Amino acid sequence: MSVIQDIRDKYAKVTVVLIALALVGFILTDYFSGQSRGMSSLPNKIGSVNGKSILFDEFNGKVLQEEENLKSQGYPQTAALSQQALDKSWNQEINRIILEQSFNKLGIRVGKKELNDLLFGPNPSAIARQYLSNPQEPYNPSAVQQTITQIRKSGTTTQKTQLNQLLDNMVLERQYEKFNSLLSSSLNTPRWLVEKQNADNSRLSKISFVKEPYSSIADSTIKISDTEIADYIKKYPKQFKQQESRAIAYVTFSASPSSADSAVVLQEVRNLKDRLAAADSVPMFLASEGASYFNGYINASTVQIPVKDSIFRLPVGGVFGPYLDGNSYVVARMMGSKVLPDSVKCRHVLVSNDIAGGGFADSIASAKIDSVKKAIEGGANWAEMVNRYNPASDGSRQNAGEMTFSSTQIQDEGFAPEFAKFILFDGKPGERKVVKTSFGYHYIEVQSFIKPTVHYKVAYLPREIVASQETDNNALNQANEFAAESRDHKSFESNYEKKWKAKGAARNQAANITSWSSEIPGIGLSRSLVRAVYEADLGEVLKPERVENNYVVVAVTEVLEEGTMSVEKARASVEPLLRNPKKAGVIQSKIGKVSTLEAAATALGGKAIEMADSLRMAGAPNSALGFEPRVLGAAFNQANQGKVVSAAIPGMGGVFVVRVEQQTTTPVTAGDVQEQRKARTEQAKQALNNQYSPNNPISVLRNAAEIKDYRSRRY
Repeated sequence: MSVIQDIRDKYAKVTVVLIALALVGFILTDYFSGQSRGMSSLPNKIGSVNGKSILFDEFNGKVLQEEENLKSQGYPQTAALSQQALDKSWNQEINRIILEQSFNKLGIRVGKKELNDLLFGPNPSAIARQYLSNPQEPYNPSAVQQTITQIRKSGTTTQKTQLNQLLDNMVLERQYEKFNSLLSSSLNTPRWLVEKQNADNSRLSKISFVKEPYSSIADSTIKISDTEIADYIKKYPKQFKQQESRAIAYVTFSASPSSADSAVVLQEVRNLKDRLAAADSVPMFLASEGASYFNGYINASTVQIPVKDSIFRLPVGGVFGPYLDGNSYVVARMMGSKVLPDSVKCRHVLVSNDIAGGGFADSIASAKIDSVKKAIEGGANWAEMVNRYNPASDGSRQNAGEMTFSSTQIQDEGFAPEFAKFILFDGKPGERKVVKTSFGYHYIEVQSFIKPTVHYKVAYLPREIVASQETDNNALNQANEFAAESRDHKSFESNYEKKWKAKGAARNQAANITSWSSEIPGIGLSRSLVRAVYEADLGEVLKPERVENNYVVVAVTEVLEEGTMSVEKARASVEPLLRNPKKAGVIQSKIGKVSTLEAAATALGGKAIEMADSLRMAGAPNSALGFEPRVLGAAFNQANQGKVVSAAIPGMGGVFVVRVEQQTTTPVTAGDVQEQRKARTEQAKQALNNQYSPNNPISVLRNAAEIKDYRSRRY
């Protein structure tokens, strides 16, 4: 097989190139070009980052490739998978652009000579090792150079694009290493800071105090005007940024199968039970009924059916059921049982008869495997035979031909049946045999059987419990009736309360629905419903839509545009922040001029004088005091020692009058200052590398970036 063909095969298996970047766990994906989803008439721009456009034609290929990557990992093709691929691709694209912009500003580049070192030098890039050579073999720079030259000279357009993307990602990875080094090298913990913190942490304080909690004043007595909230928003605008979103109220009408529907399916399965028991060819009968059949034996311990013991006690040909499994009624027929190993360890020498792939003609391969057999029987080293004959593509080559397979793997449809028959059914540990498969000629030795136990072969005939047309029509008719009676949000709510609540219809709410989302919490996945919500006006009631097993009628209750929160929206979070200072003023007026704790306690209606001992600048909040930074600051103010603090202190949970009883110090036990500096610097580096930290570089850069998201135009 040519080198170009080998690269093509690799790319058929490799759906995405992942580069783990240690600083923030940032993942860069090698995306391949993809087909447009047939929406060429729609806007091509779907977003921007600091003015750099993200174009649908390029981005959609990355989304499609990410979908393929997820499917290759076993995820089913669903709307959830598409949404996951879209969100992941979007975040990766944002991060990539932000990083490239930062690299350009800082002048972080990778020259031609440095790129050659990454490809052909003594420490090649991990990307080159993984995708331009065989990772299981020593890296061969000459072979890699030959591969690159052949692709550039005679490769297909796709191969050239893929190669360029690999090289671009190698450059980006190297730039990130430099960026990481630049940031890490700039971290420093000054000696004076460590010494100051050690000294502060060695101090102790003891205080007595009187506290009047804010809860002693009813919230209703404190009025916060719209103007005050607006002024607060203006003062702290970054805290009140909002993204575009919608909120809805919705009523659901269930179209799930009724008890009558379930009874119909149960009777159908009962009728099929006798036919399954009488079937001469069970596989053909199951196929005619649309059911699959695994023609293999399964370890009983891996079967999760609650009634499995009843099934496994059946004689061969016996039938059990119907029983309920998930959302289906099932009948099962026992096909047989065998004692089989849970896993088989074996080894083989493979002589390929694939001439195009570098193997031998069939007759030559047959002769060579006979020679291998005689050589091994004569004492030849098995690993030596493996290295001489097994193709590079054979995954067992690096393990001297040894492999371990579960019994389920061996019986899988894709497993070479001739190989499977010998190692699982015909052969015994220690036995060897020449076997021909579609891969060529194998000389196989069964090394051991692992955990032999009874395995069962069972045929299952399920019938899903589905709603009848009558059930579905009834739900749809109810939804249509409700929607017709609900002209706007007000009548929507009134109609539900007066009529439909008593009929069992369920009403709920959902907020923070973004324009690009596919899922509405509580409803399920429905991209079309999200689009309809965004096309509707505030207060509008939408026509019924089927989502999963429900018909849903939606009323749009809130429309938020990107920008700054309104006073009404911000009130819930701002009001407590403005209310407590006003309450503090009321309490301070009640206390009057501070003279003694006893006078303050009397002014507050006979409050008890409390004590907080062994306070430290750093450490857990005191159980008596709670988390009160202002009080703590007063407690360690040397000017306050032995005195009552001259003014009442508005704290987090109330107003405090404080007397500092004593301030002392304890020996500094933190250890060597230089070692502390090193430890704190390492902790800072680890925090820098933590992708979940709001202070990691990607998070900081994203928060500072101007990001426009128009994905809803095309998705």
